[in-house]
Amino acid sequence: MTKNTGLKHKCGTLLDRDNVAGYVFILPFIIGLVVFTAIPFFTSLYLAFTKYNVLSDPKWVGLANFKEMFFEDELFWTSFKVTFKFALIQVPVKLTVALLVAMVLARATRVTSFYRAAFYIPSLMGGSVAIALLWKQLFSPKGVINQILGFFGLPNETAWLGNPKTALGTLIALGVWQFGSSMLIFLAAIKNIPSSYYEAAIVDGAGPVRRFFSITLPMLTPIIFFNLINQVIGAFQAFNSSYLITKGKPLNTTLYYGVHLYNKAFNQFEMGYGSAMAWFMLLIIAFFTALIFRSSSAWVYYESEGR
Repeated sequence: MTKNTGLKHKCGTLLDRDNVAGYVFILPFIIGLVVFTAIPFFTSLYLAFTKYNVLSDPKWVGLANFKEMFFEDELFWTSFKVTFKFALIQVPVKLTVALLVAMVLARATRVTSFYRAAFYIPSLMGGSVAIALLWKQLFSPKGVINQILGFFGLPNETAWLGNPKTALGTLIALGVWQFGSSMLIFLAAIKNIPSSYYEAAIVDGAGPVRRFFSITLPMLTPIIFFNLINQVIGAFQAFNSSYLITKGKPLNTTLYYGVHLYNKAFNQFEMGYGSAMAWFMLLIIAFFTALIFRSSSAWVYYESEGR
């Protein structure tokens, strides 16, 4: 009896040591979560209802920031409309391009690996300062884009980033150019579609277009759903391209919501107002995310559920 008790005691001690070791290993993550996520999260919620300029203590003002945001700040609605338009155009175009390129690269050739890496590189570098400056030079009045157009006899004096009609489209093009991550996810999903489905469709006389819409597209709907959620969230949080390339100009046609928030919080030191803007955008992202989730039952096909 004593021997069994001693064995249980040793086992308990070992388990306790394992638990302590586990807690030690996850402690850095827990500290980071609390210090860099939880505390700023709830602090910003409090600041959203205060007037705070960093130099003095926060002063509680209730809903004053939201009142100013909705009824007094014209740039708020301008930036929101620009960001919504940016997301509405970029997300579907980017996903379409990513899917088309993934379909092409799904065919194994000697150079397929090279092209996969080449198409993915912009996703790694697209948000950098160097790429933003490069894009600005490419679309300058004397940039490469205008030189190429002039070579083919087309108008070559367009100020792409200085014209209100083309500035946002130029930034959207930069966003679409960064389709590499979505493309790789699509490519992996295409590779996982059983070849027997295509073989049976070919036997039944289905052509490439019919096979795409009857097999490939339905089987990819869960991945389209995943990419759609990620891209919508990313589009509403867009910041770098506008801030680094155009600063919201010309005539605020490229003033992203994130840039206006940054200007209010860090240039004008209205931290309370900036926090209120951040929380409003969080609600907007949550709304569209929930809307996509709600609609998924009508168009997302899960093989395991037979729908």
